Amino acid sequence: MEETRIKILKSLKNVERWVEDHNYKSYEPFDGLSSYLNMLTFNNRMLMRILQQVVRRCPVNIRPILGIKCQESTKGRGYMAWGYLTMFNATKEMQYKDKALSLLDWLDKNKEKEFEKHSWGNHFGFVSRAGFMPAHTPIIVWTSLIGQAFIDAYEITKDEKLLDIIKSIKDWIMGLPREKTESGTCISYRYHKQSSIHNSNMLGGAFLARASKYIKDNADMLALAREAMIYSCSRQLMDGSWWYGEADFFHWVDNFHTGYNLDSLKCYIENTGDRQYEDNLKSGFEYYKKNLFEDDGCPKYYNNKIYPVDSQCAGQAIETLAKFSDMDKEALDLAIKVAGWTIDNMQDKKGYFYFRKYSMGIKDKTPMLHWSQAVIYNGLAHLYSKL
Repeated sequence: MEETRIKILKSLKNVERWVEDHNYKSYEPFDGLSSYLNMLTFNNRMLMRILQQVVRRCPVNIRPILGIKCQESTKGRGYMAWGYLTMFNATKEMQYKDKALSLLDWLDKNKEKEFEKHSWGNHFGFVSRAGFMPAHTPIIVWTSLIGQAFIDAYEITKDEKLLDIIKSIKDWIMGLPREKTESGTCISYRYHKQSSIHNSNMLGGAFLARASKYIKDNADMLALAREAMIYSCSRQLMDGSWWYGEADFFHWVDNFHTGYNLDSLKCYIENTGDRQYEDNLKSGFEYYKKNLFEDDGCPKYYNNKIYPVDSQCAGQAIETLAKFSDMDKEALDLAIKVAGWTIDNMQDKKGYFYFRKYSMGIKDKTPMLHWSQAVIYNGLAHLYSKL
């Protein structure tokens, strides 16, 4: 176990140094529309998707020749702050606390300007099956996850300014559109129109549940958090999995969104004491362990498909498995196995992690920031804290 701990700490230090040396800037998988070629799509969504997917799927990094530059990443900084705070709790080294608070201060100053309340999105526009998302469109996923880092920081420092930001995030989430049904309420993925997605709904509910411990007038928060869990748990499939979303074109099961769902439900239960959906949590985690990993620790992308092996899946899996180690005896060993596979197969000698591994051993070695470095750093930090 000591050898494992040393290996993980070495990996953490290497990626930490790489990210800091690059001033928390790099590429992201969906940044293709930042290219000068985007003007040739004439805002046609099919052409935009083609451009974006060519950039994303090309195993060689063609971004420099397409004019795509390394950019800031709010979610990258948020995940690094979260990892730093986890490392501070594990080591009590002040450098981690100081670096985390510096990043959170940057995030405070760089919240999306369209809204008075705190929220965050991407620094680039992208298009998906759900439509086009302009740059700086805040979404509940990044806002809730960054919000978890702010709660960690508040628990350490008791700084009232951090609590004010947590309250502001709460207000933004409470103002989102909602799909109200006979079996729960789904909080929207984004602000300007209803978009019902399970992981974003549960992430929002989890943040509200945890933040409610520090906010006096919390009845509405807790009610919405519960409604969010009712919506997604009542739609959990019989085998324990979740579709990405209920719409027909969202019917797939993947690794990292399942991890979001599990972390969120666990967070909700632990912070509210509401154990109505504890069986859903257990069945979901059993499905996760048995269907989304290879025997050697390689994280599958989909439940029925290994490739592309993706760094986001690896980082989120390490975090989720580490968090579940307090309730499942197999979780820590699997987390160590996934971490070992990821370090051995996806980490460059320079310290950064590769974006993807395809079949036939082909690797996309593009250094993404949030998608690879920050998510894996956060996952490894959570695992290190358990060791």
